Amino acid sequence: MRPAMLVCAAALVLMGCETKQDTGTLVGAVAGGVIGNQFGKGGGRVASTFAGAVIGGIVGNEIGRSLDARDRQLAQQAEYDAWERGQSGRAVRWQNPDNGRYGEVIPEKPYRRGALDCRDYVHKVYIDGRPQTMRGTACRNPDGTWSPVEA
Repeated sequence: MRPAMLVCAAALVLMGCETKQDTGTLVGAVAGGVIGNQFGKGGGRVASTFAGAVIGGIVGNEIGRSLDARDRQLAQQAEYDAWERGQSGRAVRWQNPDNGRYGEVIPEKPYRRGALDCRDYVHKVYIDGRPQTMRGTACRNPDGTWSPVEA
């Protein structure tokens, strides 16, 4: 999908966002996806877009302001593992040994949304021992990758 089309689609979806946090998450995801798409080549373009979108979702969320690049990388991997292989209700944990930040992604039962397999999830990030919570939905794309979506 061309970057201009992504931006236009995002603008339409943004009109339905209810909170600043939802808007920030979506804007971050779209911006990250567009940036990732610019750097990928061929088959890697899909992976770059996906990685940018997932990281963008975390960055655009309120939680992202307190996370560094390594935190976001660990959080992204935990999200993917939870979506792909996680057992419903069981936490997939991550921890950054460099700064002590940690979190957990708790996937819910998979379900169908149209033609896509999706999972709702809760991502808790502990910063200075205090939990910050982000809720989301991710769906598997036809190419097998996962993308966060609006609930």
